[in-house]
Amino acid sequence: MTMTDTRLSPAPVGGAGGPRSGYDVEQIRKDFPILARRVHDDRPLVYLDSAASSQKPTRVLDAERDYYELHNANVHRGIHVLAEEATALYETARDKVAAFIGAPRRDEVVFTKNSSEALNLVAYAMSNAAASGPEAERFRLGPGDEVVVTEMEHHSNLVPWQMLCRRTGATLRWIGLTDDGRLDLSTLEQVITDRTKIFSFVHQSNILGTVNPVATLVARARAVGALVVLDGSQSVPHMPIDVTALDVDFLAFTGHKMCGPTGIGVLWGRHELLEVMPPFLGGGEMIEIVTMEASTYAVPPHRFEAGTPMIAQAVGLGAAVDYLTDLGMDAVAAHEHDITAYALERLTAVPGLRIIGPPDALDRGGAISFVLTGSDDRPLHPHDVGQLLDELGVAVRVGHHCARPVCLRFGVPATTRASFHLYSTRGEVDALVEGLGHVRRFFGT
Repeated sequence: MTMTDTRLSPAPVGGAGGPRSGYDVEQIRKDFPILARRVHDDRPLVYLDSAASSQKPTRVLDAERDYYELHNANVHRGIHVLAEEATALYETARDKVAAFIGAPRRDEVVFTKNSSEALNLVAYAMSNAAASGPEAERFRLGPGDEVVVTEMEHHSNLVPWQMLCRRTGATLRWIGLTDDGRLDLSTLEQVITDRTKIFSFVHQSNILGTVNPVATLVARARAVGALVVLDGSQSVPHMPIDVTALDVDFLAFTGHKMCGPTGIGVLWGRHELLEVMPPFLGGGEMIEIVTMEASTYAVPPHRFEAGTPMIAQAVGLGAAVDYLTDLGMDAVAAHEHDITAYALERLTAVPGLRIIGPPDALDRGGAISFVLTGSDDRPLHPHDVGQLLDELGVAVRVGHHCARPVCLRFGVPATTRASFHLYSTRGEVDALVEGLGHVRRFFGT
């Protein structure tokens, strides 16, 4: 499919980031080389897919290259200068992440390859508890026990719990959604009961943009003695996070959505839980004493970091944390709130467009999913919308966004999603809206 008969004028993709002063989005954009790209007949790149993966500032790119050029070695095991430097860089990244999320202890930060692995780590550790000693009693599940999630979860925070329930005989339950894309809290006490052993939920939805009421949800879980896992993949990159204030037991997030590299994620867990939780993967680095008959395990976090870790990626994540810290997460959150409110206002005015999720910016993040309706009152296929926008230089995400139950709940096969980050501008929102107008004209609506 081509769209050669219409062109999106090369409107500026910068512009004011919002009504506040002191946040220079144009200067920030200069830190991201890819944002200066021209695509498709010299059109400006309008990158609106940050919920899938954020772009990387030069500081992060330089940190990874510097590691490989000057310090490349395995960590923790060598006594030569490169090994000592690599270990120092890797463990310094752990310190930076711990400080960034307000972790009371550095050894509560476990490096994983992404959020999916972090969440799977907890789920598999719980099924491994069946073969562990009495110290792991809190993690054991069996028939009659229940695991609770929500209907808005990313597959990464749904499938591991489905698999855990199949392995253990536990039952999976979930909290449903209201018509405006928020959790139906009227069912909270009926779903989370004395049978609930673990409650895992997303902080900010990747498809709906909804920011969930953590305090309310945690209070209910605490009332029944359930462990709480929070998927922070879409919140840690966009707002200030303090794990002590959140009062959860585990937090999972990923580097590539917070201006860091791919291949690096984080599981934060309370120390008193990590030190008795069974390991997920076995191998080098995670052991204490090994004989042919049996092994004992290292203390956290190394118990959960089997094999050679993601060293360069951790260094890059540390640089990303430095970058975000220098900007200030309060400022980042305020900027993104302005962009999201502006985008909701502009998109609501597009004929035939239906937003899937909260219609206003209250308790809402910058991922906006929508369907576009044709003249016959049927939605245009999101793949067609996304392809035509791409020809105009506008990069969005299409599909079910690894949250297919949400699409089923709202009766749509898929959606188009525009998502924003600290470098997004009102000019980019305008380019999206203009592009959607061209899409509708292309289909004769």
